[in-house]
Amino acid sequence: MASCPAVFPVTAARLDAGGFDVHDIAYAIKWYPFMGQVLIRNVDDEVLTALRARAAARGISLEAELRDVLTRAAGHPRTALIAEFAAVRAKTPKRRRHRAPRRLAEELVREGRDER
Repeated sequence: MASCPAVFPVTAARLDAGGFDVHDIAYAIKWYPFMGQVLIRNVDDEVLTALRARAAARGISLEAELRDVLTRAAGHPRTALIAEFAAVRAKTPKRRRHRAPRRLAEELVREGRDER
């Protein structure tokens, strides 16, 4: 994509003449894409205090901290996690059907002591 022009091409005279037209809006959408916004109501004060403290510890704003939290939360959708778990499971050796019963740790420790 080409670089964004430095100045939005709407002059004061055009604004006085009637404001933006369809071409101005199309230009703005092409060169200045909108970012999504979220408004979250009724956040517990303790949660906000903790997030402000985390942001201050990192030397960033609360807004930047919240953006990072949301980005990390959205980073691994459920389907990606399921695929990752399946890949790990495929690398794990299969269980034997007829294996010896599991023994308690206490029994193993006692055997180790008895061998001495």
